[in-house]
Amino acid sequence: MELTEVETSRASRTYWDSAADEYLAEHGNFLGDDRFIWSPEGVDEEAAQLLGPVRGKRILEVGCGAAQCSRWLVGQGADVVAFDISLEQLRIAKDLDARTGTSVRTVAADAVALPYADSTFDTACSAFGALPFVADVGTAFRELQRVLKPGGLLVFSVTHPFRWTMPDDPSPAGLRITHSYFDRTPYVEVDDSGTPVYAEHHRTTGDWIRELTGAGFVVDDLLEPEWPAGHELVWGGWGPERGPYVPGTAIWTAHKALSA
Repeated sequence: MELTEVETSRASRTYWDSAADEYLAEHGNFLGDDRFIWSPEGVDEEAAQLLGPVRGKRILEVGCGAAQCSRWLVGQGADVVAFDISLEQLRIAKDLDARTGTSVRTVAADAVALPYADSTFDTACSAFGALPFVADVGTAFRELQRVLKPGGLLVFSVTHPFRWTMPDDPSPAGLRITHSYFDRTPYVEVDDSGTPVYAEHHRTTGDWIRELTGAGFVVDDLLEPEWPAGHELVWGGWGPERGPYVPGTAIWTAHKALSA
């Protein structure tokens, strides 16, 4: 099923508004209230330092959910703004602000139409937020390029494109190819009336590179985290049985060209 940007945005808002509490109940212990976890492999910004020094930097979190990553950044001295399409996720973010005593400035917004001025931020970051859930990621990247200062950093994590070829099964039974890597048909769930209520879009590695460079970014790195020995987390298709054999996450690092 192909979806327009409006249909995709509506589906994302519907899903995350309905699933926000359940998502936190299931994954909250792993994510923490004020940690910056990039992926189910447990890549932690405190150790990974993918964003570099953040103190004093103006940072935008893209698709922040309950803003756990932003809360960590605030604790490190960054000047942080975060947005999400889901009002329920932002409501939970306020609850976590109260629980931790660390407040994050949050806004309800769509990644394809950012409510920020040009050249506002030093850095933009996203841990599985927004970018897999937009139909036109090129528009989202152009918006991020617009609001970043020249030389500004963009780091984001998404499901590894290769994982789209395999069942969403973390067991050894999931170690098989069942879908074409080149089939860009999005994964869509619909309600009883046929209305899309969840949508996630597949892009090949080359697609991600072309969309980034086409929007005016220079690609610096692609981190494909290995599954850590002894890590027993099971999260959807991620887990200790399949994780050591195939990449589950892609973490992209890029920057806005200085002349842009």
